[in-house]
Amino acid sequence: MSAPLIVLGAGPAGLAAAEAASASGQSVLLIDENHAPGGQIWRGGPRRWNDERAGRLWEALRARPQVSMLSGARVVAPAGPRELLLETLDGALTQPWEKVIVCSGARELLLPFPGWTLPGVTGAGGLQALIKGGMPVARKRVVVAGTGPLLLAVAATVREHGGQVVALLEHRGSADLARFAARLALSHHGKLLQSLQLALRLRGVPYLRGAGMLAAEGSGRVERVLLRHHGRDQAIDCDFLACGFGLTPSLELAALFGCAVEQGRVAVDGAQRTSVAGVWAAGESTGIGGVDKALAEGRIAGLDAAGAAPLARDLRARGTAQAFGALLAQAFAPLPSLRAMCSESTIVCRCEDVAAADLAPHAGWRSAKLQTRAGMGPCQGRVCGSACAFLYGWEAPGLRQPVFPASAATLALPQTHKVDTVARAHPESAQ
Repeated sequence: MSAPLIVLGAGPAGLAAAEAASASGQSVLLIDENHAPGGQIWRGGPRRWNDERAGRLWEALRARPQVSMLSGARVVAPAGPRELLLETLDGALTQPWEKVIVCSGARELLLPFPGWTLPGVTGAGGLQALIKGGMPVARKRVVVAGTGPLLLAVAATVREHGGQVVALLEHRGSADLARFAARLALSHHGKLLQSLQLALRLRGVPYLRGAGMLAAEGSGRVERVLLRHHGRDQAIDCDFLACGFGLTPSLELAALFGCAVEQGRVAVDGAQRTSVAGVWAAGESTGIGGVDKALAEGRIAGLDAAGAAPLARDLRARGTAQAFGALLAQAFAPLPSLRAMCSESTIVCRCEDVAAADLAPHAGWRSAKLQTRAGMGPCQGRVCGSACAFLYGWEAPGLRQPVFPASAATLALPQTHKVDTVARAHPESAQ
């Protein structure tokens, strides 16, 4: 049997890629750092999914003996030519590869403001993931703030699990939101319907448009949010503050393979091939566009990697989803006024406790890292790098190996011994 196609990431793109490739007879190894499939959007595993598409993909994969899954495994670095170094709960191992589809998803853009490091302050998607993972929010007061449609989805999740959304703060004004809705009505009827359905589920929630956050305050954890709305300062008491300013593609795995990056996303051609032979990319790593884009790109990549032609319906779906992603980027790009949230004393690099006043005198990352240690903590600049790109116009810091923190034992593995095969679970048992 030929070497399996490696699919890195078991979110919507990864599941779609694995299903499409295995349907063509290709053996597939699906690797994900979580212990259940679904990624961030379908978090929690099959028993908690509400999206029928997720269930159909998973059932198809479970029925195919040529599909195996390695859960709880994180790619750390190359172990040699055409080999990956992985870290699992059971130890380190290496995995040979001939063909790989990178489905690494995206992470939240977090922008600093006074109090954003307080316990109880999270990213909007982060709070949603915690809730889906089982964190109780019943009877907790939650403020959801930032910009973009994700705020509505997060607020709806809070309500579904018994939380009280005391306010939804949208930085964009009513005119901007009206223009976005008009564009949806012209070209994306399904998305407009989804937005209206979310709005109905959030009836009674104060929805403050054109609201700017000033700070989060509290003794030991967040207790209130200070904001400015229509020129008037207000304070809203809360137990959680979830902030969302958009998403940014996760590029670590693509960088590990040496794939070209353009405009902050993995560069791919019409078949989802990257600049590196034998490597494809699909989903949010190639540009933010949501589940529909991830599914279409995943299917196209999976078919091409298996030597099959893409389906016309997937090409059409990808085009529509990419157009929606472009509309989102245009309508909800963080406004320059958000820079005013970050005062001189605001911590920007949370890992190394570096404040904005320490960063402002520097012209770029190199100088800032040498003088302040910004970006040298465990996150390797993933959080503060995007924030500084927005605040100061700096180019984000280059990623270095290992692309994720790893134990010394894992890093020593390539110099000691190598494992040519790994213990793999068929999706039937990967619950």
